Amino acid sequence: MKRRLNKKYLILILAYSGLLLLIPYVLDYGDRSGQRAKHGLPQQQPRCPDLENTVALLWDNGYKVNGSEVPEPAANRSQARIHIYLHATWRTGSSFLGELFNQHPDVFYLYEPMWHIWQALYPGDAGSLQGAVRDMMNSLYRCDFSVLKLYAGSQNITTSFIFGWKMNKVICSEPLCDAHKRHEIGLVREDQCAKCQKRDLRELERECKKYPVMVIKGVRVLDMSTLVPLMKDPAINLQIIQLFRDPRAVHNSRLKSKQALVKESIQVLRSKKQTDKYKRLLVPSNRVNRAESYVSSAMEIICDNWLSDMMLVMNAPPWVRRNYLRIRYEDLVLQPMQELQRMHRFANLSTFPALEKFALNMTHGQGYSSDKPFLISSRDAKEAIYAWRERLNVEQINQVEAYCSEVMRQLGYQKNSVDKAT
Repeated sequence: MKRRLNKKYLILILAYSGLLLLIPYVLDYGDRSGQRAKHGLPQQQPRCPDLENTVALLWDNGYKVNGSEVPEPAANRSQARIHIYLHATWRTGSSFLGELFNQHPDVFYLYEPMWHIWQALYPGDAGSLQGAVRDMMNSLYRCDFSVLKLYAGSQNITTSFIFGWKMNKVICSEPLCDAHKRHEIGLVREDQCAKCQKRDLRELERECKKYPVMVIKGVRVLDMSTLVPLMKDPAINLQIIQLFRDPRAVHNSRLKSKQALVKESIQVLRSKKQTDKYKRLLVPSNRVNRAESYVSSAMEIICDNWLSDMMLVMNAPPWVRRNYLRIRYEDLVLQPMQELQRMHRFANLSTFPALEKFALNMTHGQGYSSDKPFLISSRDAKEAIYAWRERLNVEQINQVEAYCSEVMRQLGYQKNSVDKAT
């Protein structure tokens, strides 16, 4: 009997002690809530500590040590060589952005070199390939192209092995080929470049080392967290230009090119487990074909990755934000000269009239449609921006806006706006 009484008393004492401990926290919360209401401030929204802690951990050992700031990496913006990654996703206008750097005579440019990884390791999921993507970039920025041999099988590779080589201004110009003059501005003619002698990769490596700026354009880095080690590495000190575009326009363009994007979309979707939150919100209807289903579903993940990138930059140290530039496709094609100058300042490159004229002409072409959607050509910028309004139905537009609402808000895109420019 006494034991039972002792247990009851012990439970009452513990409950009373717990209540005493909780009272200060309750009073403190009520006091702060009252102060926020008194000053007309909204109540604080619940936070997501796991995501914020993950973002913060990415910068550990490179920003704060024991609570105090440490200097940025030894290499800085005045270094002899600048390395830039054009961070984009499929159908955002990244080929046009890359071409602006391909044309500059002081830039060594590579178009989608990580394509080789995705092709060689298909159907490996996109997430598992991110380490290999980063390792390849690490080698390429050091002008070490031997990494490409890992994905070439048994063939003896030359410059003609590199993806997009027939559009590369360095490969198709002197001294590697006499099809073009490096200082002359204009699209490379593939039929002429195809006649160029195939060169050993060591010759390309020697050319690479001559250039003060190296730029790689890619769509196969899922999110910026993959690139953090390269940004911290003082030998590379990677700078990033990230290209965004209205998600509705991206979705429209992806649907138009769905057959060409099926494989990559499957690899992106395979990077997420079935238990994740992705619910196929962008599938227009149950009658949609399989290719459209894959391409539409991958768009959901793209919006989430964009949001992750925004949070990563928002929580990054100042030196990271100085090495990061955000570009909107709409601004690039409507104000090409201003955006070109902004990118050149970021990359420490000179701007000259011939390149400005090239950018202007590329955005003032005839029409938007093309039989080859991945072909770089002169387009009508306004038609390219607003084509989604005519080609997506109301259900598709609403679904994209619902899922990508926060991304659109952060980037300044208005919902269902017909009269106003996004």
